[in-house]
Amino acid sequence: MDSMARPSLPDELLGALADAERRKLLVALLIDNPRPDPSAVVNGDAPGDRLDSNGVRMHHVHLPKLADYGLVEWDRENNEVRRGPNFDELRPLLELLVAHEDELPAEWF
Repeated sequence: MDSMARPSLPDELLGALADAERRKLLVALLIDNPRPDPSAVVNGDAPGDRLDSNGVRMHHVHLPKLADYGLVEWDRENNEVRRGPNFDELRPLLELLVAHEDELPAEWF
């Protein structure tokens, strides 16, 4: 994409959090900055078939979407992700989720 779309509140920012795989990656960027491995973040200890499926979705759906919004910068060659220029717009929502993690269903993280 030639020009980065700037996420607008609330639709795109909430949309970025709408998927558990994206939430896990974004929370990892909040907590574990600078560069978590996106596949390891979403896959955890999942069985092989799920690993492949999650990895495909992460690389073909989630990372491009988050990169388009400027929430992440994605180095495809090295499979590295870091906070993007618009990450701080999402920070308050991520911090709120993390602060209330024990009150939310486990599948949120």
